[in-house]
Amino acid sequence: MALRPVQVNMKARDGLAVGRFWAEALGWNAYSPGVTTYVGPGGGLVWPDPVAVCIDLVPVPEPKTMTKNRMHLDLATTSAAHQAELVARLEALGATPAHVGQGDVPWTVLADPEGNEFCVLEPREIYRDTGPIAAVVVDCADPRSMARFWGEAVDWILHEVTGDNAVLRSARGTGPYLEFIRTPGAKTVPDRVHLDLLPYPGDDEAAEVARLRALGATDLDVGQGDVPWTCLADPEGHEFCVLALS
Repeated sequence: MALRPVQVNMKARDGLAVGRFWAEALGWNAYSPGVTTYVGPGGGLVWPDPVAVCIDLVPVPEPKTMTKNRMHLDLATTSAAHQAELVARLEALGATPAHVGQGDVPWTVLADPEGNEFCVLEPREIYRDTGPIAAVVVDCADPRSMARFWGEAVDWILHEVTGDNAVLRSARGTGPYLEFIRTPGAKTVPDRVHLDLLPYPGDDEAAEVARLRALGATDLDVGQGDVPWTCLADPEGHEFCVLALS
């Protein structure tokens, strides 16, 4: 039994417009098969993508608050010139500089057209083969606790765990990393960005959800009503969903 992260779920007032932004940012395509806008690699809609963790834009009426998201994307670059070019291109697409207390750092913090923060990293060898998304980064109070829960929740490999960060990646060694970073301050508002997990074919969704509850996940009511997926929160309250196999 195992679950795999398949997409980052991002709420947006204009999902199609924000989806187009992220498609241009990542060099991917935006697909609108229904209510949501799905951003994934080119070549046609494939779900779930076998390698990438994609983005699903979900339309909501509420704008983002001024509170920093507790989950964000780090984008990979291959050189200083590539980093500068990507930042300039993203700003031309509608990204704006964001100030989250980062100080003097070698990466650039931006926000997408609806204010969702993300980082354009300086070149790092560890991210040379991740694709455009280097990492999905989660603010947390206790990386070791997050490593225990998420290391059991998904089928990814724990690469590093310290008091300041925990790092996981697919056992295949492909796609982005999942990183939990110790960050001051508690969670105060619902997450506007969260992970969606999917069982493997042949696995039982209800059994997977029961396993997560036994690990410390709690049920979450976000007004979802009668839907085929299950909304949960991890031990620090980060929302995530277990999707149903189609």
